[in-house]
Amino acid sequence: MDFFYSLIGVSSVIVLLIGAWRFLNWAWITPKKMEKRLRRQGLQGNSYRFLFGDTRDMGRMLEEAKSKPISLTDDIFPRFVPFINETMQHKGKNSFFWLGPRPAMVILDPEQVKEVFTKNFTYQKPRANPISKLLALGLASLDTEKWAKHRRLLNPAFHVEKLKYTVPAFYLSCNEMLSK
Repeated sequence: MDFFYSLIGVSSVIVLLIGAWRFLNWAWITPKKMEKRLRRQGLQGNSYRFLFGDTRDMGRMLEEAKSKPISLTDDIFPRFVPFINETMQHKGKNSFFWLGPRPAMVILDPEQVKEVFTKNFTYQKPRANPISKLLALGLASLDTEKWAKHRRLLNPAFHVEKLKYTVPAFYLSCNEMLSK
């Protein structure tokens, strides 16, 4: 009987150690390795902070931005995404920040943005939670073969020849809204 209890105790300790190692690897070791790789590639960003990353700063800055009044002539980008705006100003146009233990990259170089958008299978999207999968059914939420099929269906609608006829309609609509 003592052997049975000691076996259960040792098994429990082993399971706890494996769980602790997996958590530590997910929450600290892997993000720090990613940070080193991103810096080696020339990207700048904040250092990783355990478990929460930059999310606390994001929330604080968003609350500050919402508390200030905004007029029609103000730039809206700092109002809606103040953290990304500040990151771009301090760290550069190609930088990164932390959403918990995952890095998020800010890329504003047109050639790099084009590469990310055209090589969909090279740059994988982060896995979304099940609720957002139910709510977001657009092209941006799709991956692999489904993405390729939907893009092939949508591509003709955004051809230059078809879009140039919509510009006058956009112009009239915007003029009408601004005159009101």
